Amino acid sequence: MLRNKLWSLLALVFIAVAFIGVVLPGLPTTEFVLLALWASAKGSPKLQAWLTHHPVFGPLIQQWHQHKAIPKRAKVIAAISMLISAGMIYLSTMPIWVKCALLSTMLIVFIWLLSRPDSNKKKQEILTLHH
Repeated sequence: MLRNKLWSLLALVFIAVAFIGVVLPGLPTTEFVLLALWASAKGSPKLQAWLTHHPVFGPLIQQWHQHKAIPKRAKVIAAISMLISAGMIYLSTMPIWVKCALLSTMLIVFIWLLSRPDSNKKKQEILTLHH
């Protein structure tokens, strides 16, 4: 019971960050939506269903579930956000080891993001197969 509550709380934190990312440049949304989905699946089926049917996040999640695809627009926004964040990290006064850790993590996420298929390509492939 406590474990479910902790997973649900973590999902809510990820959802809050995702909502902030919708309006705040430099903060990615897609990654936090997927993290919220992952955490809610472990702690709250009700929260998971809400996310899956949410008007903003639902289509993104459904594309992920069906094709493991991320919309090209989300990739572009994430890439721009990461570039801005990388610049801010580089210019910050953080210790060099913190900068390296953050930038390395961001690079890994960026490579992973680019390795995911575009949901637009998946739709195009499906349309091509039906004609």
